[in-house]
Amino acid sequence: MPSDEAVMPPLMSNTGGNPLPEQVPERASQEPAVRQYEWHGAWVVTVLGAYDMHSITPLADALKTAARKYPKVILDASGVTFADSTLLNLLILTHRAGTLRVVAPSPQLQRLCEITGVDSILEVRETVDDAAAS
Repeated sequence: MPSDEAVMPPLMSNTGGNPLPEQVPERASQEPAVRQYEWHGAWVVTVLGAYDMHSITPLADALKTAARKYPKVILDASGVTFADSTLLNLLILTHRAGTLRVVAPSPQLQRLCEITGVDSILEVRETVDDAAAS
């Protein structure tokens, strides 16, 4: 059998024959989703999923529109499962365009902001209420 036709069986854990976690297909929760609403005079954008150059457009459109219409934009980033420099760039551009508050960034996003120094530029709050009040 040619090597390109060979199929490697999945590695199994030694406790019940289930595939190891790294071999489980990505879940639907990885699909990016953007939800928006007004809260105490600010525009809140809530994001879920992974954001990179292939998935950033809906979020970029939402933040751009919000920054034009509202004096304060709040990004609830607690649902971000993956982010790269594309999201960081968008956050910086939105921050420059108006008042941006980032709420509860996920651990992955928080770490990325710390490594790159973006955490010293962005205003981070714990809750949407805190962000709306500040």
